Amino acid sequence: MADMQRPLSPHLQIYKWQVQMMTSILHRATGVALAVGTLLVLWGLLSLAGGEASFNQFKVCTGSPLGLVLLLGWSWALFYHLCNGIRHLIQDAGAGYAIPQFVRSSWLSVAGSIVLTVLVWAYALMAGGAA
Repeated sequence: MADMQRPLSPHLQIYKWQVQMMTSILHRATGVALAVGTLLVLWGLLSLAGGEASFNQFKVCTGSPLGLVLLLGWSWALFYHLCNGIRHLIQDAGAGYAIPQFVRSSWLSVAGSIVLTVLVWAYALMAGGAA
């Protein structure tokens, strides 16, 4: 039987979240979200091949409030994963490992993904797209 009086790891009590940790977790989570969200894109392609009635049903689903939220989230995940992936490529080349640069590049990944998402959605909605 395990000793219940043994001390816990000290890092569990003093663990402080940092932006670098969150961006690392978000990078993994957006990778999963992209894989799952790609099923929605595949559904759209299959419905397009299935004929007009099938594609109209797809447009109804993706044009609903829930569908638009899912597409917005998927597009943000795509841009975040892209921006953070570029950050990782730069770091793989050996640049940006100082703590201030690491923090700045983490925030730039988040900000860049938000800006790209807003730009694409603004263009799509003004052009009459987005389902």
